[in-house]
Amino acid sequence: MELIEMPLHAVAHARAGDKGNRGNISLMPYDPALYPLLAEQVTEARVLALFAHRGATRCIRYDLPLIHAFNFVIDDVLEGGVNGSLNLDGHGKSLSFRLLSLPVRMPPPGS
Repeated sequence: MELIEMPLHAVAHARAGDKGNRGNISLMPYDPALYPLLAEQVTEARVLALFAHRGATRCIRYDLPLIHAFNFVIDDVLEGGVNGSLNLDGHGKSLSFRLLSLPVRMPPPGS
């Protein structure tokens, strides 16, 4: 099967939240058949590297195969958290957009 590179947002959606200095991002493919490809490519290491510029120190991925979803818990990603940061947006809500920019290799649309 031929795979092409595309941004993650082309094949999945995400929601994010926060607690203290920890971000939490859920990721769900639009098509459940893409779950195995996402499991191979959206790894803890890639997600941690994506958020390294924000000081992230650890990422744990929880696989939820019965609902075709993943949950990523990222430590120290909120630059001190909502109450300890000088950011304009210390909340984790916008982190899902960063994750959805991650390039992945997927089948061409319509295949």
